[in-house]
Amino acid sequence: MDFISNIWNRAKKLNKRIVLPEATDARILKAAETITKAKLARVILLGNELEIGKAAEMGSADISGIEIITPLDSPKLDQYVKELTEQRKAKGLSEDEAKRMLTVDLHYFGAMMVKNGEADGMITGATHPTADTIRAAVCSVGTAKDISIISSFFVMIHPNKKIGEEGILFYADCGVIPDPSAEELADIAICTADSFVRLMRKEPKIAMLSFSTKGSASHPDIDKVIKATEIVKGRNKDLEIDGELQADAAIIESVAKRKAPESNVAGRANILIFPDLNSGNIGYKLTQRLGGAMALGPIFQGAARPINDLSRGCSTDDVVNVAAITAIQAGPDL
Repeated sequence: MDFISNIWNRAKKLNKRIVLPEATDARILKAAETITKAKLARVILLGNELEIGKAAEMGSADISGIEIITPLDSPKLDQYVKELTEQRKAKGLSEDEAKRMLTVDLHYFGAMMVKNGEADGMITGATHPTADTIRAAVCSVGTAKDISIISSFFVMIHPNKKIGEEGILFYADCGVIPDPSAEELADIAICTADSFVRLMRKEPKIAMLSFSTKGSASHPDIDKVIKATEIVKGRNKDLEIDGELQADAAIIESVAKRKAPESNVAGRANILIFPDLNSGNIGYKLTQRLGGAMALGPIFQGAARPINDLSRGCSTDDVVNVAAITAIQAGPDL
C-alpha cells in the first residue's frame, strides 16, 4: 500500500475533528468536501456562514452537513479572550487586542479550539504566511515537552524505490528555522524521528547532513552538525543517527562504503536533517522539481498539539493529504 493510501485509511479510523480557518478559499472548501465525503475527518469551518456559503457556491463545493462556527458569535469567545490575554500578558496584550485577533485572524481562534480540545488539529496557511501559523501555535498550544522549538518536515516520495524507505525520505527543517543552533538541530532531529515513527511505523535512520563526511573538511558549520549529533545520542541512545554526512554518503550505498564504511546510517538513511533553512529549502525543491519526487508539507512538529501549515501555492489535494496527516498526529496510533 502506498503512503497516501495508508494515511487515508488510518485517518478514517480516527474520526478526528480538523478546523479550517480559511473557509472562503475555494481550495479549502473543495478540500473540506473531499475530507468529509471520504470520512477522513470531521471538518469545522470558521467564518461568517453567509460568506462561506457564497464562496462554496461560487467554487462548486458541497459543504452540506459541515459544521460552521462564526467566532464573533461563539459562546467560547470570552473564554478564549481571557486565555489568550493571560498567555500573552508578558507581551502586554489587551483583551480588546485579543478579541480582534480571535475574530479577525481566525487561525488564532482555531488554535485556541485545538488547545481546549474542541478540535483535534488545525490546518491553515493557504492565504497566510508560515510565521502567522507559528505565532498562533506558540500563543495557544505551545511546544511539546522537552522540545524548545516548532520545526517542520517534508515527506518526499521519490520514484527511485532503492533510496530511503522504499523511495520515501523525510527532510527537515525545510520551512521554519533559518539557522538552528546545535541544540535546536538536535530537537529537529528528534522530532523528525518521532514524526517518522508515527507516520511510517518504521525505524528511523537519521543522517545529519553537511558538506563534509567524517572529517573530510573543517569548518564551524560542520562542528555544529557534529555537536547536534552528539546531543541526540546523549538524549536517545536507541536512535540510529550519524553525522556529519554528505547527502550522497547518506543515501547511496556504494558512496557510503567509500566515504563512511563504519557508519550504521550511511547509505541507508530515511531521514535527512539539513544544517540550515537555506540548504533544506533548496534541497527539497531540487528533489521535487529535478528529481521528480512528490513533496508533502511542510508539516509542523514540536507543537504540543497538531497545528499545520500550508503553502500559499497549495492545491486541494495538498490540503486533503495534510488533513489526513494531522489526524494521525493527533493520535492515538492505530
